[in-house]
Amino acid sequence: MPDFFESLHNRSSYRGKYLSDPIPRSDLRKIIEAGLAAPSGCNKQTTSIIAVDDAALLSQLRAIIVPPIGETAPAIICVLTRQINAYRDRCFSVQDYSAAIMNMLLAIEALGYNSCWIEGHITDVDQIGRQMADILGVPENYDLVCFLPVGIAAEEPTHAKKRPFEERAWFNGFEQFD
Repeated sequence: MPDFFESLHNRSSYRGKYLSDPIPRSDLRKIIEAGLAAPSGCNKQTTSIIAVDDAALLSQLRAIIVPPIGETAPAIICVLTRQINAYRDRCFSVQDYSAAIMNMLLAIEALGYNSCWIEGHITDVDQIGRQMADILGVPENYDLVCFLPVGIAAEEPTHAKKRPFEERAWFNGFEQFD
């Protein structure tokens, strides 16, 4: 199993086809537990998670995900959030679920699987996230904001080129060089 920093640097967003190999429930549980271990603003724990590995449910979900993303993944993890005020009438649900998703993406990598954070088009005006939530029986006071297809890549994942450290990070001030 790779160490934390290896997983961190090897992780990439995979949008290709997946092998049909099922994901053991024990691995899905580890991934979910990683998400639930994430920090939460004022400990309001606004993030909830549903793993889907049932073929019939996956088929129903895939039918509404347009454009099709992760359509061959043997499992998907759906990320839910609730709007709960935490501090001075501020809600930190976006920060909460973002931290949970990143933890899960690292766990997915560490376990030898691939994934991609799919959010933008399911939370758009076409309400795909809500349609997915309805299929899964999610109450109206929760929003399904993201899903992570999980599986073994059928093709070699590509890695986005990152700009050098010196162009994006500094010590003691913006563009300060020691």
